[in-house]
This record gives sequence, structure tokens and C-alpha cells, in this order.
Amino acid sequence: MDGKTRELKSIPTLNGRDIEALLTVLVSGSKRVERVPLSSRQVWIKRYGTEKPPVWRHLQTIFSRILPVAFLRPCAYLAPQQMAEREIRRIAAFKAQGIAVPDVLYASNGAIVLGDAGITVQRRLGQLRDSDPAAHDDLMVACAAELGRLHAKGLCHGRPYPRDMFFAGNRLGFMDFEEDPQTVMPVAVAQARDVWLLFLQIATGARLGLATQNRAYEAWSEQAPEAARAELQRMIRFLGGFLFLARLIGRVHMGSDLQRFIVATSFLMHAFTNYTVD
Repeated sequence: MDGKTRELKSIPTLNGRDIEALLTVLVSGSKRVERVPLSSRQVWIKRYGTEKPPVWRHLQTIFSRILPVAFLRPCAYLAPQQMAEREIRRIAAFKAQGIAVPDVLYASNGAIVLGDAGITVQRRLGQLRDSDPAAHDDLMVACAAELGRLHAKGLCHGRPYPRDMFFAGNRLGFMDFEEDPQTVMPVAVAQARDVWLLFLQIATGARLGLATQNRAYEAWSEQAPEAARAELQRMIRFLGGFLFLARLIGRVHMGSDLQRFIVATSFLMHAFTNYTVD
């Protein structure tokens, strides 16, 4: 306990009462992600191993064995301490490339303490959705542009949803680096998967429809490496083969996930008829 106290004292701006409060939550808390308000700031505790791998992860493993396609491979589910270490390494790698990331303030026993990064892009999108559709869609385009800049640096995120992005001056930052796709697939494939996952959000979330989707694709493509664009085209050709089945299922029950798959994949197929890979 004394060792933890000494390490917590090294966090800037924490007084004795803050250290006591944070230490109490670290020891007694059980939530996967927990916000801790302190006297001069707020921090987040993220714990690993508190939940079992979701069913979809097991399904992804099965599908990746049946269909030997690189982008379907799931990342390894590690022990809590290893998962914490993996996220810390990835945060450091992104920071070294000039990408805005949360500060890692403390790490111990499969948990890390992160500095607060402020409002997420997802929350801001929710505020703009009905009040200012144009600004809402401009922000979606900014997400795609920032992802392109990240890819241009040879990085991939793994799950680049707006809820995992935040505002960093006039740019966007990234958080939540639990997955490391580059360990199970080539980086260009991981980057292509990043784009598809982002477009699952943009395709049905864009308030101005196809115009926003086109702008977002252009914003990513202008920054993205040629190899990532080529892999995305191969990936979408493969996924396009399932569109007929998806639409057939949709006639019986059109769930939100199925709708996102149909709209995003259809748009990206359309995009490759209008944009060429250099």
C-alpha cells in the first residue's frame, strides 16, 4: 500500500486527500471504467479482466478459421496485466508519433489511471445532431481526415469509433487502445478495417447522407497510404459478396447493425467506382 501511495504522489496536482480518494477507488472499485473526481481534476480508472470476452469475439474466432481472411482475425485476449501493458505501449507509440492521447498517470495490477481527455466526439455529435446537422457532419468528416493522418504515420487504431476520439485543440485525439490489430494482420489490412469500422458509424449517422459520406471518404483517402486504399478495395469486394444475403435477411428483420453493414459496405463499393487507387 505504501508503494502505491508513493507512486500516486508523483501524479501532478494531487494532494493528500486526492491520493486517499484515488487509492480507495483503486482498491475497492470493480467497474471496468470508473470516473474519479478529484479536487483539481478528474481521472479515469480502467480495469482489465473484469468481463468475459463477448460472444461476438468467439464468433469472430470461429469465422476467421472458416474464412481465412486477414481482417477477420481477432486480437488475442490476454491476462489483465498483459492487456494493461499492451494499452500503455500503444498509447506511448501514438504519443511518439505526435498523436494526442490521454496521459497515463499510474498503472498497477491490471488497472491504469488515465488523465481526463475532455468531451468525446460522440458526445459532441449527439449535441449537434438535431441543432446543427451541417456541423454534425463536418465533425464526422474531421474524424475520417484524422484517421487518414494516423494511417499516414503507419499506425492503426483497431476500433476508431467517435466515442474513442476527443478534442485536442483544432485536431482530434484517440483513446481506448485495448486491441492491437497489427499483431494478427498486416498494418495495411488493419488500416482498411479501421476505415470500414468508422464508416459503419458515418454511413447511417450522417445527417446529410451521401454528400457527407463522399466528403468523409475523400478526407481519409487524401491522407491514407496507397497500400491501405488497395487493401480496403479488396476487403470491400469480399464483403460485397454478402450484401445480397444481408438484404435478404433485412427483409425479415432489419436490425441497426445489419443496416450499418449494408449502408457502409454499399457506399464503399460505390466509392471505388468514383475514386481510383493510384
